[in-house]
Amino acid sequence: MSANPISRFPIPKLEEMPEDIRSMLLTVQQKAGFIPNVFLALAHRPAEFRAFFAYHDALMEKEAGLTKAEREMIVVATSGANDCQYCVVAHGAILRIRAKNPLIADQVAVNYRKADIPPRQTAMLEFAMKVALNSGAIVDADFAPLRAQGFSDDDIWDIAAIAAFFALSNRMANVTSMRPNDEFYLMGRVAKVK
Repeated sequence: MSANPISRFPIPKLEEMPEDIRSMLLTVQQKAGFIPNVFLALAHRPAEFRAFFAYHDALMEKEAGLTKAEREMIVVATSGANDCQYCVVAHGAILRIRAKNPLIADQVAVNYRKADIPPRQTAMLEFAMKVALNSGAIVDADFAPLRAQGFSDDDIWDIAAIAAFFALSNRMANVTSMRPNDEFYLMGRVAKVK
């Protein structure tokens, strides 16, 4: 267990947060058993907190198109490339749970090209990585491998939007020195204690 601070910036006390944010954090805590540090760190700026999580949920909680595991896979791969410890650890935990695979997050974070994933997901991650690391070089030809794997235009938009949104998230997590919660490290690796 680390005693390091969870952010370089002030963390407001729960009772001092705006009611809507406090309520959201308590709901997350009830569901997860803890409050992920990203919620606490971003609560420092309430208007940005609301905008961040509204866009996060619009991208990550969709029921159509990409699976929720594929969405998390994009986050883990691009966050690894962006050296974002918080997002690799936190979203790696979510990926392990959503994919029902205790190995996948580590494989994808380190080198998705060698991960045990199908060609469809490799094509998805190739495009996501280009969005995250070299979006200015994207050309029409980059869309062909995605379409060959059956991705729709809406799916391709989602791949790009998730990679782009988490590029922002990765950078803010690094600037704030956001520390992953200890709870994330074992999630999806060991059976949940009831």
